Amino acid sequence: MTTYTSSSTSNLGGQGLRKKSSRPRDIFNLVMTSLASLCMVITLVPLFLVIAFVVVQGIGAISPGLLTQLPPPPGLEGGGIGNALLGTIIVVAIATAISVPFGVMAAVYLSEFSKGNALAEWVRFFTNVLSGVPSIIAGVFVYALLVVTGITGYAAMAGGVALAVLMLPTIIRTTDEALNIIPQDIRWASVGVGASRYQTVLQIVLPAAVPSIITGVTLAIARAAGETAPLIFTALFSQFWPSGLFDPIATLSVLVYNFAIVPFKPQQELAWAGSLILVLLVLITSITARVVTHQKKF
Repeated sequence: MTTYTSSSTSNLGGQGLRKKSSRPRDIFNLVMTSLASLCMVITLVPLFLVIAFVVVQGIGAISPGLLTQLPPPPGLEGGGIGNALLGTIIVVAIATAISVPFGVMAAVYLSEFSKGNALAEWVRFFTNVLSGVPSIIAGVFVYALLVVTGITGYAAMAGGVALAVLMLPTIIRTTDEALNIIPQDIRWASVGVGASRYQTVLQIVLPAAVPSIITGVTLAIARAAGETAPLIFTALFSQFWPSGLFDPIATLSVLVYNFAIVPFKPQQELAWAGSLILVLLVLITSITARVVTHQKKF
C-alpha cells in the first residue's frame, strides 16, 4: 500500500491550487492576446486595401516614358509625369535641407542645454501645437510671407519652405526623444575623460541617436512628399520641366489633384499612375531608412 506523507500531500495540494488559480489568468491572457491581434489585423487591412487599389488602378498607365516625358495636353493620349517626379524630389530636398539642421539643433538645445528651463517646456508645447496645425494653414502662411510679398513668388523655394514648416515638428520631437533615451552615464563618461559638453553632444550623443533621428526625418519626408494644399498656394504647377528654384514647379501630389478632377480619361490614368509612384517613393524611403538604421545598430 502506498502512503503519503503530510509534506507530499501539501505539495500536491499547493500545485492543484496554483493550477486552478492560473486558469482564469491564462484565459484572460488568451482573450486579450486574441483581441490585440484582431486590432492589429483591422489596422493593417485599410493600409493593404489602399495600396492594392492604387496598384490596380495605376499599373495600367505604367510605361517606359512615364517617368521621362511631360504630361500631354488635355484629352490627348501618351505623355508622362517626369516633370512632376523631378519637381517633387526638388521641393522635398529643399524642405529637408531647411528643416533638418534647424530641427536637430532645436532638439539638441531642448534635450542637452535647457535642463530646468521653463522656456524649453513652452517650446515643446508649441511644437506639439504646430504638429497639429492643418497643412493648408502652413501653405497660407508661406503664401502670405513669400508669394504675396514677391520675395519668391510662386516657386519651388516657396513650396520647400512650406513643407519645411510641416516637417519641423516631427524632426524636433523625434530627435528630442532620441536624445533623451541616451543613457546619462555616457555623457558623464565623456565629461570624465576631459571632453566639453559640446564635444560630448556632437561626438558621442548625436552619433548614438542617429538611427532614431533618421527614422524621424524619414517620417517627416514621407509626410511632406504627399502634401498637396501647401504646394497649391506656393509652388503652383507647371506643364514643363523645372527651370529654376524661383519658378513654378510641378509636383506629384498637385498633378494627382489636377488630373483627377478633369473629365479626360488619359489625365485620370496619369493621376492614378502618379499616386502609385508617390506611394512607391514613400515605401522606398521607409525601407531605406530601416536598412540604414539596422546597419547602424550593428
